[in-house]
Amino acid sequence: MDQEQNILQIENLSKYFGGLAAVSDCSLKIKKGSITGIIGPNGSGKTTLFNLIAGNLKSSQGKVLFNNEDVTDVPSYELFSKGILRTFQIAHEFTNLSVLENLMMVPANQSGENLMTALLKPSLVRTEELKVKQKAQDVVDFLNLTHLSNELAGNLSGGQKKLLELGRTMMVDAKLVLLDEVGAGVNRTLLKDLGTAILKLNKEEGYTFCMIEHDMEFISRLCNPVIVMAEGSVLFEGTAEEAKKDEKVIESYLGRGSKIKDEN
Repeated sequence: MDQEQNILQIENLSKYFGGLAAVSDCSLKIKKGSITGIIGPNGSGKTTLFNLIAGNLKSSQGKVLFNNEDVTDVPSYELFSKGILRTFQIAHEFTNLSVLENLMMVPANQSGENLMTALLKPSLVRTEELKVKQKAQDVVDFLNLTHLSNELAGNLSGGQKKLLELGRTMMVDAKLVLLDEVGAGVNRTLLKDLGTAILKLNKEEGYTFCMIEHDMEFISRLCNPVIVMAEGSVLFEGTAEEAKKDEKVIESYLGRGSKIKDEN
């Protein structure tokens, strides 16, 4: 693979907690413009890997390269400005703000955040605010949440909160989005909507996604390639169908003689 095609490269990355290796000598590549799935049994190191990539944890050894730039141990707020965004298994919304207001909070360095600018240049602040509000409305419309624009985010269902989390990534210049179990606790109808939105962002807007997910039907619909982790490192890389038939993957998940089934 041409190195320039890789938006993310992980090289021999490890994270130790005491004497336990949560991630162990892990190496992988994420191709620009792809939707890459990361699967594996509980305790295989998936979430720790995400935390290392996203700057939420410091590594014990190894490198994280983003667009060929070494971003190992760079804090999450700096990675945000570079275009690496991460969602969480449990949505982190501002419960007492509306859906629209939650989205408007995302863009950094807004003029209204500076007290002197707000006092001396109110027209600039107002113009910028209107632009951000229109962007937020466009995102809400894209996600088919228009009817909930003014609803308090705390009142949304679990699936609607996941859509809102995805919407936050659309408010800035996201280049790589890390989705941590975006389908967890989401009903099948909203999960389908989530999948459609992710595919549309990938195909039409050029977003690169890397997602941790347990739902193999969802993974099969969206992801190519699929990376399987076990004991903190990469066990397998290929298509979802290949993963479901691979003996090492099956044994890692369920033990010998089992089969990995799509969740219904």
